[in-house]
Amino acid sequence: MKTKQLTTGAILAALALALSYVEGMFPPPVPLPGVKLGLANIVTLFALYTLGAPSALAILLVRVLLGAMFAGNASALIFSLLGGFSAMLAMVALRRWEKLSVYGVSVGGAAAHNCGQVAAAMLTLGSAAPAAYLPPLLVAAVFSGALTGFVCSLLLRRKVF
Repeated sequence: MKTKQLTTGAILAALALALSYVEGMFPPPVPLPGVKLGLANIVTLFALYTLGAPSALAILLVRVLLGAMFAGNASALIFSLLGGFSAMLAMVALRRWEKLSVYGVSVGGAAAHNCGQVAAAMLTLGSAAPAAYLPPLLVAAVFSGALTGFVCSLLLRRKVF
């Protein structure tokens, strides 16, 4: 990695961690457990478009691991990892589709994140019952993904880094 890319990645990882922490301080936008705006995902999506998939994945891992460590919530780590990896895989795949904008990539990533978290809940509980919660989560993913895509598109137009 070049020095500038490594430095940019470190700054983005710190920003993603800070956004994740700040978002946790506020009540959820809707009264459904697990629904968040996903502000830290703005950084992951931005990194995917500006630095590439390997750097975006590294930023995601740093945010998830340090976030779990700082919060002292190791039990939530599996949810964050499965959700984050699912989102990253979906966004990398969707980004290759030239007709899809950053909005579509973001919504697809948000939906995949929710699918990954429901899969983590099913693994943790040993039951398929959490799958019933997926439809409202996917509806929320459309809105949170669109918001994330909107903010990311503004940042990409301004060429922040």
